[in-house]
Amino acid sequence: MDKSIIQLVDELPTDNITVKVLKALDYVAPGEWSNLTGFDNSIRTITGETDAKVIQKIRDRAVTLYEDPQQGYGFAIKLYQTIDKADTAMAAAALANKVSEKIGFLSFLGKITPKADVTQSIDLVLKIAVEIIAFCKLNGIPQPNPQEFANSLANNYQNASLMRMVALVCLDGILPLGPDFLSKIHGVISGTDSNAITQNPVFLAVNNFLPGNNPSDKVGFISQGFNSVQGWMNNLVSKTGVTPQSVSSHLGNFIQIADDNLDLVAAFLDQTTNYYEHTGIQTVVRSLILQAYTLVKEEIKQEEQKPIQDVSSAVKSDKSDKNQYEVSKTVEVWDNDDEDWYQGTIEKIEDDQFFVHYLGYGSSYDEWVGEDDIRTRDLRSTDENGYAVGQKVKCWDDDQEAWYSATIEQIQGQQYFLHYVGYDSSYDEWVDSDEIS
Repeated sequence: MDKSIIQLVDELPTDNITVKVLKALDYVAPGEWSNLTGFDNSIRTITGETDAKVIQKIRDRAVTLYEDPQQGYGFAIKLYQTIDKADTAMAAAALANKVSEKIGFLSFLGKITPKADVTQSIDLVLKIAVEIIAFCKLNGIPQPNPQEFANSLANNYQNASLMRMVALVCLDGILPLGPDFLSKIHGVISGTDSNAITQNPVFLAVNNFLPGNNPSDKVGFISQGFNSVQGWMNNLVSKTGVTPQSVSSHLGNFIQIADDNLDLVAAFLDQTTNYYEHTGIQTVVRSLILQAYTLVKEEIKQEEQKPIQDVSSAVKSDKSDKNQYEVSKTVEVWDNDDEDWYQGTIEKIEDDQFFVHYLGYGSSYDEWVGEDDIRTRDLRSTDENGYAVGQKVKCWDDDQEAWYSATIEQIQGQQYFLHYVGYDSSYDEWVDSDEIS
């Protein structure tokens, strides 16, 4: 099952070889990239928001947007993951080829693996093609447009997006192919039999994403994409003075390099890093959070213009009106194993049973749940812990070692007066905040 966007961002490494390599390239684009990890931390950093309730709203809206295939966020993530996984496999072949060139008795490896320069060139232009497709998806451009991408790359790319392209030039261009990498790539693309491209494993991995009705159309798009960014790449090299030696030197400040053969180093890095996926996730989540933040701000503005709901009537409604649950409504569902609430949407209703799809998870997790284990969170004026009068919660009973459903009747500081669902008022009691969820 595909991971949710929250899982992807929360699981981004804080310090592995990919992160070290990207930090080493900071000298090419100073201050452009910081390794932003953790979903809630990303929300705070990108929006500047500190209100826990607003952060939760942004988080929930972002999950919903990511789940919407029309938005293109999941599609872009899939692109970045696919190109990096395929690239890792091809890097192993390129590394074998380079090793065979350096060590005579392993020369047979060179006969069964692709020529490294050809492989590296095809890999780089395919990454550009993927970047163009992802860029257009994230920006609502109906068809992949190399020129639109080239304009944005020159004028608007920043943060993780810019670092990804810098790494592409350094790690997939200059380091393995040398200072004249652009002319080498151009020679490969224009002089290589198209079958060498269309039979390349990386091409085959991303083939379905590439525009075109046949292999020739797809190769044409790849060539057009490379041509559109040659000027930017050449300008980056001229402006920064980056060389294979400077890249290697800065890499050596972060990781130990035991071989001074730079093409070998490049092949090794290609195999052991996933900078395209890593920075790709960061690019997607930045765009996703900014869109969610805009929508949430508008929602809050509209809520502020509405009259404040009478709390006592809201409590009565929550107790007695089963119509608060309807198909397509977003609710929170209690997971007794995880002892936590998960957001989902109601797909079907039968009596007091609700068929729920969990936001951010695949359909294999869909399930029927009872009314006792779902709640809405429509009430306003929550406290610093996220609770409000009238809200359904779960309360832990140490004696019974079980969670019970209850409704908050009163709040005083960190104390909550609860009425237990299905029990008379003689069981009502005050509990501490750490006893409820």
